[in-house]
Amino acid sequence: MTASGQAATDTDLVQFSLNLEFMEAEFFLNGALGEGLDDVSPNLAQGGPPPAGARKANLDILVAPIIKEFAYQEVGHIRAIVRTVGGFPRPLLNLRRQNFAKFFDEAVGFTLIPPFDPYANSINFLLASYLIPYVGLTGYVGTLPNLTAPASRRLVASLLGVKAGQDAVIRTLLYERGSQTVLPYLLTVAEFTNRISALRNKLGKSGNKDEGIRVPVTLGAENKTTSNVLSADVNSLSYARTPPEILRIVYGTGNESLHGRFFPQGANGKIARTYVTVAGGGRGGYK
Repeated sequence: MTASGQAATDTDLVQFSLNLEFMEAEFFLNGALGEGLDDVSPNLAQGGPPPAGARKANLDILVAPIIKEFAYQEVGHIRAIVRTVGGFPRPLLNLRRQNFAKFFDEAVGFTLIPPFDPYANSINFLLASYLIPYVGLTGYVGTLPNLTAPASRRLVASLLGVKAGQDAVIRTLLYERGSQTVLPYLLTVAEFTNRISALRNKLGKSGNKDEGIRVPVTLGAENKTTSNVLSADVNSLSYARTPPEILRIVYGTGNESLHGRFFPQGANGKIARTYVTVAGGGRGGYK
């Protein structure tokens, strides 16, 4: 359903995911290569504005090629979606260090000094990356049952598989470093993931659909593990999120009609635009 009460079509649902695919593509491309979609495949941006603040990250020899692989996978995802259901212009993205710093301050509950910089090193970049593919993953899990056309279902199932793999790799790399203190802060990698997940749950307003890389045994697989490399529910099934829940998180406002954070002018596509229109604020109309 869209905010107007009209049933969302397969095209609406699949196109909605382009917003997160654009965000991931720009973050990973710039982080690994120092260049974005306008350099790698400019036609896919469809005239949308370049991201603000994206830059090359200081990645080590293990993490750099992994992020490069993720980056090119995102380019392929955007192309596949556009070819299957059409697309829309890339929305304005805020990938500035200061924007991530504010998110991390909110997650930990106090002001980090110095401000968190996702581009400073591999650990920081992985923690910032922890923010992104998982949200897209839960979105695809929520979308798949609502699709009717075989082509749309095949596409989303394929996208879901790769997204789940990306998230698992990021979580595994962080799990290996779980007890490591993130310098110069007094929090460990595991503590950061727990607090980021808690904030996403708070913003999503739909209960517990997000867990850090280490959990109490009561939340572990079959109540027997504290490792949580694959985030899943009590039956070890993937969590699902709806478009409004996703918008609440990526806007950083807890309100699907109030844009901000990573999408300062709002997400694009019919579904996202109906929430802005119904709320009577921001930019009306669809893109």
